[in-house]
Amino acid sequence: MKISTTTLQNAFGKYLRLASEGSTIYIEKNQKPIAVLKGIGEEERFYLREEAADYETVRRYSYEEFLDLTGEEESEKQYELIDGQIYMMSSPLFPHQVAVNEIFGQFYNWFKGKPCRPLTAPFDVRLYNEAKSFKDDPNVVQPDILVICDPEMINEKGSYDGIPTLVVEVLSKSTKSKDMMIKSNLYMRSGVSEYWIVDTENQQIIVYSFENRKLAQNKAYTRSQQVTSMVFEGLIIDTEDVFID
Repeated sequence: MKISTTTLQNAFGKYLRLASEGSTIYIEKNQKPIAVLKGIGEEERFYLREEAADYETVRRYSYEEFLDLTGEEESEKQYELIDGQIYMMSSPLFPHQVAVNEIFGQFYNWFKGKPCRPLTAPFDVRLYNEAKSFKDDPNVVQPDILVICDPEMINEKGSYDGIPTLVVEVLSKSTKSKDMMIKSNLYMRSGVSEYWIVDTENQQIIVYSFENRKLAQNKAYTRSQQVTSMVFEGLIIDTEDVFID
């Protein structure tokens, strides 16, 4: 079976099911084959889902392959490229959106008139761990919230080539291991100064401080506490409205 990248994007679940049932699906862009989707157990494997870490992968995907598969044009679906693996991001649930909106609102008010600026997903951030350049270790992520202090690093396409000073990720069941392990390591090694993990299920926020691309300290806050930034002096977030009952 041959399908285009657009067809895959619009009905990924359908073709994942067909592959699991034994079908071999060839993915094309501009009528040229770029990937193969097969069920587990076949010699060639291609995985594209939220938790790619659950599977054995056969190779790393390049930035060019990432663009070919996801499409450079606007799409309703959002993707990330981390350590050579492609992740399709799931639609956020209500508790997730409440947390993002509340934290961003407080960030917006605090940073207003200051040189740094908070932003929310979807917004591409291009990182490259400890490599010398993006082409050496390309990673594309879309943090739930980020704070940038170098707006000159917005490229001509509108995405960001700098290093966020602060990043916030709100956990969901499908992204928990990725946000807590894979993304945490990426942010640390890429030079991010502070990383917040928001756990809506357990109603807590864990703040990590990174120095020289290593963990310096961390602190957990519960719903009844105020979160204090380690890098932005005076930035204090009230958590009472971040979590819903």
